[in-house]
Amino acid sequence: MKRYGSIAALLCAGLLSSCGKDAIQTLENAPLAASRIRFFHFGVNAPGVNFYANETKMTAITSGTGTEATTGINYGGVGAGGAYEAIDPGQYTLTGRIAAATNKDLPISTVTTTIADGKYYSFYMSGFYNTTAKTVDGFVVEDPVAAPTDFTVATIRFVHAMSNANPMTLYAADTVAKTEVAVGGEIAYKAAGAFTDVPAGIYQLSTRYTGSATKVIVKADVSFIGGRVYTVTARGDITVTSTTATNRPFLDVTANR
Repeated sequence: MKRYGSIAALLCAGLLSSCGKDAIQTLENAPLAASRIRFFHFGVNAPGVNFYANETKMTAITSGTGTEATTGINYGGVGAGGAYEAIDPGQYTLTGRIAAATNKDLPISTVTTTIADGKYYSFYMSGFYNTTAKTVDGFVVEDPVAAPTDFTVATIRFVHAMSNANPMTLYAADTVAKTEVAVGGEIAYKAAGAFTDVPAGIYQLSTRYTGSATKVIVKADVSFIGGRVYTVTARGDITVTSTTATNRPFLDVTANR
């Protein structure tokens, strides 16, 4: 018993510097904020960034040495692996800041927005990076994610993050039944559509301009799992015809829940 008492004493000394009657107050944790946000880097040709809410760093990449990497979140990436991060409600200036040593912490994308209590949001860096001004577009959308009630369907919606593409509608074609449905309506740049239920299954996704039967962007063999919620986002450069270029027109599929 004396051995355990000594260990406890050492732990108190190392962690709290004191085991007095007030020491326990230093261990109290504030309740986790009910609001959530996540960060996407879809700014074509923009450097890697760390994302901030006011002066609080929300994302960063750790190197193998344990120090912060200078790569940050690169194009096509999403902070925290696509997970939402807790954030207190209030008004914020959200920024993407250069992670590299050159121009370190320079804000290149800035959006001022209000975070409501208990709601979910996504911040997108989008459009094309201006190498002279060192700026790129950004926008925020609310993610009205609800708990699933029907596990035979998946819920999906479309976000338009391509600055040089016309308003588009997302379509999902079931690869088995061959049934195609529109996922919400026509969506303009920097906007998000309504969440739409589709039967769980494997789909070919495509976007089309209004009044046209031509598929603008195509993504095949996308699995939507029942009870899950997904956001499909158009990103890239609509003028690129290569099927392998990093900045080609692309449909990103990320789970919300």
